[in-house]
Amino acid sequence: MVKLITTVAFVLVSFLTSAQTQYEKGMSSALQLWGEGKNTEAIAQFERIASVEKTNWLPKYYIAAINTFQAFGEQDKEKMKTLLDAAQKAQDEINALAPDNAEVLVMQAMIHTAWIVYDPMTNGQKLYGDVMFIYGKAEKIAPNNPRVVFNKASFEKGGAQYFGGDTKPMCEKIKASLELFANFKPETPFHPTWGLERAKKEAESCK
Repeated sequence: MVKLITTVAFVLVSFLTSAQTQYEKGMSSALQLWGEGKNTEAIAQFERIASVEKTNWLPKYYIAAINTFQAFGEQDKEKMKTLLDAAQKAQDEINALAPDNAEVLVMQAMIHTAWIVYDPMTNGQKLYGDVMFIYGKAEKIAPNNPRVVFNKASFEKGGAQYFGGDTKPMCEKIKASLELFANFKPETPFHPTWGLERAKKEAESCK
């Protein structure tokens, strides 16, 4: 009986180790594809991982991120709308999986911000307050998360510039986020680490 239990335990541990290895391989591959600019292939890989890792918010998070970042650089309004719709679809799932996760909140705020860029006159008034609320919530949860600090300050800076306000307080926070990025340690190798390069550029533009 003891031998049977030991054998079953060994098989179970082997299975879990194998599954974890497959997850790690899949995530590494998907992130590499994204880094190479192969967005379609990366999204397909993350979708495959998400179909197995149903309670893990990270695969869908990266689907939302890829679509959102691409939308910010898209000039064609119809393509931008398609990207943001896809981003929100993935975001809706991670909102349900991890509603109080600061990284998830930042991504939702970024999707809203992209919609403001898409149509400032219509969406600015409608979504500005929502973005500030989301960043405020994220800040309470993770005040030293560099993406929370930087993205909140960057959004506020954009608003101040639009309305002719003082951007100095936001610039100070953007510069402070650089140290947070330098000291940030992700929970796993697959948790978000992006943002440093953009923060550096914004800090430089503050001079």
